[in-house]
Amino acid sequence: MKFVKNFFEKTEPLVQKGAKYHWLFSVHEGFFTLFFVSKDTSKSGTHIHDFIDLKRTMGMVVLALVPVILFGMYNVGFQHFKAIGELQSTGFFALFFYGLLKVLPVIAVSYIVGLGIEFVFAQKRGHGIHEGFLVSGILIPMVMPIETPLWMIGVATAFAVIIGKEVFGGTGMNIWNPALIARAFLFFAYPAQMSGNSVWVALSGSDKVVDAFTGATPMAEAAAGNTNFSIADAFFGFIPGSIGETSTLAILIGAVVLIITGIGSWKIMVSTVAGGAVMGIILNIFAVNAYMELPFWQHLIIGGFAFGAVFMATDPVSGAQTETGKWIYGFLIGLLAILIRVINPAYPEGMMLAILLMNTFVPLIDYYVVQSNIKKRLKRVKTSA
Repeated sequence: MKFVKNFFEKTEPLVQKGAKYHWLFSVHEGFFTLFFVSKDTSKSGTHIHDFIDLKRTMGMVVLALVPVILFGMYNVGFQHFKAIGELQSTGFFALFFYGLLKVLPVIAVSYIVGLGIEFVFAQKRGHGIHEGFLVSGILIPMVMPIETPLWMIGVATAFAVIIGKEVFGGTGMNIWNPALIARAFLFFAYPAQMSGNSVWVALSGSDKVVDAFTGATPMAEAAAGNTNFSIADAFFGFIPGSIGETSTLAILIGAVVLIITGIGSWKIMVSTVAGGAVMGIILNIFAVNAYMELPFWQHLIIGGFAFGAVFMATDPVSGAQTETGKWIYGFLIGLLAILIRVINPAYPEGMMLAILLMNTFVPLIDYYVVQSNIKKRLKRVKTSA
């Protein structure tokens, strides 16, 4: 890597303020810190730094997403060939490479549009590129149906980066999870392309005529009163759904990586599952339709619940910061997600709205947790006095 470092050091004077290529400063600095620790140091006060910066933290999240991404690619091919009746005659690699060719353009559009906007804003402000989009750029494709047009992915990504993040000051300042902002934008702006059965399975361009095709997800089937879907398929992920949300097993592997590395909060994950289970049990007790009768634990393995609990709710920027607040925040997300999912027949998935709603109330939750701790300490001081 020495020759790479030498290249950056030799070209650094060319991108400084007033130099010929000063407009490439943010790009140069961004790629340098991708490979090496930043040269920036504290100018005042006492600070202790280690080699784990934001870019490497985000890199661990991407690593945790690898099982989800790979399985998502395979499942896209699996659902395609299943729909056209050629699943039995198609091998593993054919399924995977079909999905790979379908998913890669979605990821490419997300990163090209998002990072392009990040470069512009960083250069305009005269600072380095924020690393947050390293994760957002892969999360956005993971929460999208495979048949979402690429131009919609680009528009949604631009909306998420500009309106959801940059207007608040960039990475670390955003109120809501950018990936969920992208999905919410598409869901409300283009509902026909984000709902229904046809968007979950890749069939565009196929020369096969599919008779009686249904690409309904288990969650859509449950909402319609049909609970005959396979629990094993729902857990392992052999079901229609958003690219990265189908396999609970792959998501759990990612959760283990996040917890072991200390990147993701296990408290938020556990409390979100607990909140979902509690609401599921309550609905089971007062069930008046088939969807309310669905066993509470099945809610945890269908739809975007598991993915949201592990990769969305644990966002360190838009999530709770206090330890007690994490329990409250996660529990309410799980509670609201299942409530919205079951009670609102027009919207059979509630995870996105639940997380965005609780993102809004996070500052209030943390405020009252901090104030409660202050009052307890003041009481102890008075008692000891």
